[in-house]
Amino acid sequence: MDAIYRVKADELDQRFLDALKELFKDKEIEIAVYERDETAYLLRSPANREHLLRAVADVETAQNIVAPDQEQFQ
Repeated sequence: MDAIYRVKADELDQRFLDALKELFKDKEIEIAVYERDETAYLLRSPANREHLLRAVADVETAQNIVAPDQEQFQ
């Protein structure tokens, strides 16, 4: 069985370890730890990448900027 857990480092505690031990009882497991990069995830899809990069370029050149009416947030 394979499982992927995405947790914040602060959430790792003895209960988490106990749950892993119970789930994979008497089996050898491998634990790989890496920091997630949300930007890389969002840029993985070619269509999403193009959309995001175009939005960044628009912000940098002050084009196609939509500014909502600030009164609605007060």
